[in-house]
Amino acid sequence: MLDVQSIYIIHGEDAKRMVIESLEKLELFKELSPTMRIGIKPNIVLEKHSSSGATTSVDLIDGVVEYLKMKGFNNITILESSGIGHNTQLAYKVTGLDKVALKHNIELIDLKGQPTVTLSYKDFNVQVFKKVQEIDYLINMPVVKAHCQTNITCALKNLKGLIPDNEKRRFHRDRLHRPIAYLNKIINTDLIIADGIMGDLTFEEGGNPVRMDRVLIAKDPVLIDRFVAESIGYDPKEVAHVDISATLGVGKSKIDKAKIVELNAPVKKQELYKRSYLIESLAKKIREREACSICYGSLIFALKRLKDNGKIIKNTDYIYIGQGYKDFVGEGVGVGNCTKGFSKFLQGCPPNANSIVEFLEQNL
Repeated sequence: MLDVQSIYIIHGEDAKRMVIESLEKLELFKELSPTMRIGIKPNIVLEKHSSSGATTSVDLIDGVVEYLKMKGFNNITILESSGIGHNTQLAYKVTGLDKVALKHNIELIDLKGQPTVTLSYKDFNVQVFKKVQEIDYLINMPVVKAHCQTNITCALKNLKGLIPDNEKRRFHRDRLHRPIAYLNKIINTDLIIADGIMGDLTFEEGGNPVRMDRVLIAKDPVLIDRFVAESIGYDPKEVAHVDISATLGVGKSKIDKAKIVELNAPVKKQELYKRSYLIESLAKKIREREACSICYGSLIFALKRLKDNGKIIKNTDYIYIGQGYKDFVGEGVGVGNCTKGFSKFLQGCPPNANSIVEFLEQNL
């Protein structure tokens, strides 16, 4: 049986087999009833295959669905709203998730454009897709990866795909951490199955994948995010939404009180997760105010492209980005529609990395 104070780890390369074996051993079926509406929330933030380190392994999702169907649970829905500027339907096709849904005859929902409802906790109000309220048991399936603004993204941040794009923009205006914590107080996660098979420990949009060959399973989103943060090499104070969530009672944050249960032994020597300092280095050239992750991420990727191509940005040059510059008028180089008041700016909401590369080559 699943213990709320435990994090379960299974090692290996066969994601489907691993997750079926784990859920069988942990007797997940005892928590469920045949009438339950089960929702699976992956991380399909953009149109990239899981081999990039950006999106949840479809083999892992396939394994979860197969286990549930095998146990007689047939009312299953996969639901996601990809990042701002990205197409969820296309992302389903690129990742192969559409084929998994067809194979198992389950509902695959693109939440973008779906009706919303306003939910509240104390003074915090947020629009959430109505479909979320139809779910009785939510399985959160994030990817273990780094994030250019919150340092890590795992269980807690993955719920941001259950809110519309206008709310995602507001979350960024509010610096992400507090709204993410409050969202997790409003939406309850029943089970986390985190994809640690292949993740990007540099950048949430993938491109620098690291093989970790493990799956993490837990009931407590705060506990698993704390474990991931510390495993990568971040001090807990560097991932504020984890501590805020703990304060709100979303979960526990004391790793020393948790039980780390390995369901099998690693087949080969396991490397520690390694924190990357590349993003921190590139970010020194950015002056960011309330930037959305997709826009900020595209800029980071563009700077990496320039660096890889041997292009040097002068120490005196900074690039401005984010909603906080909407009312600014003056000299400087801005990226995105929010910086149209700068003397030089690149249109787009968000602009893509290729256009940013061309723009910066011409203007810095």
